[in-house]
Amino acid sequence: MRLFEPEMPDWRSELGLAVVSRPLYEGAQAYRELAGPVIDVRYRDIAFASVGEGLGVNLFSGDNYRAGVALGYDLGRRESDDLTHLRGLGDIGAAPVLKGFASFAFSRSVPLVLRADVRRALGGTDGLQADFQAYMPLPGSSKTLVMFAGPSVTLADRRYLQREFGVTAAQSLASGYPVYGAHAGAEAAGFGFSATRFLGDHWLLNVNLAGNHLLGSASGGPVIARTVQGQGSISFAYQWGQSP
Repeated sequence: MRLFEPEMPDWRSELGLAVVSRPLYEGAQAYRELAGPVIDVRYRDIAFASVGEGLGVNLFSGDNYRAGVALGYDLGRRESDDLTHLRGLGDIGAAPVLKGFASFAFSRSVPLVLRADVRRALGGTDGLQADFQAYMPLPGSSKTLVMFAGPSVTLADRRYLQREFGVTAAQSLASGYPVYGAHAGAEAAGFGFSATRFLGDHWLLNVNLAGNHLLGSASGGPVIARTVQGQGSISFAYQWGQSP
């Protein structure tokens, strides 16, 4: 945004409603639809509070880059979400997630954006994940319709993958699944698409679609029903900005 709109207001806010469809858990066959608020408040390129990105601070920022830290939240996984497949595996508790992130946009003429983040759950899976993404505007984008698309890859440590996809000896006895040990490495590769239609000066409609393919030991666990999954969301929001 800074590349194309250098004179942005100091305060930018967005408030609305979103509906999300996503798998019950990673590797699940069944899906769940959820509705919730869209909240995004940003002060200059310094701080932000967002349902999607959490509470964060940009430690470094410029016209084409930013890097910082944020605190988010992971809802975990409940055995009762899918007793057919999760019985005996126990719950993975909800937990705060500490994240470091960085993004870089090449230029106005080559608006390719590279983004990376590293996340550590403080409880729950108690593990480490890292996402690497690349995306750029699609042909047909304009001031009233902005479309992005690009690939992503997710890596994770052994602790995270074992909690999400592994089966311990105790869980094997309780569930009937064979013991399964996960190892660190690639967790998933995916591709995402986002389109935002601006309806006048303040209203906007946003659609996000993404697909993931589980990889490595994440794809081979006995609890996995599907290695290819998709998710999508649609939101309607009102945005405004102001300067002090």
